Amino acid sequence: MKPRKIPLRKCVACQQMMAKKELIRVVRTPEGELLIDLKGKRAGRGAYLCGKVECFKLAKKAKSLDRALKQTVGEEIYDELQREFISVQDAFIASRDEIDDDEA
Repeated sequence: MKPRKIPLRKCVACQQMMAKKELIRVVRTPEGELLIDLKGKRAGRGAYLCGKVECFKLAKKAKSLDRALKQTVGEEIYDELQREFISVQDAFIASRDEIDDDEA
């Protein structure tokens, strides 16, 4: 049986290529709202970040999300996303570890 192809995406902050399920997606919905999309299924333009707070801070400093989402991201939205990102980070890492355990 042919091995399954793993979709790769690039972190907008550190520019490292990783498997799609190892990254957190930030999405700009068609209504212009910015959200964190853990499942990767929401409609809209997406940008991917590593599951590390350091990458989020680097993206904020370099305005990487602005370029990737093709929309100016305000300082208050970055702060709100950072709070969400920190709260989501632990759940994301735990779910990623469960997936790795299932595959092994």
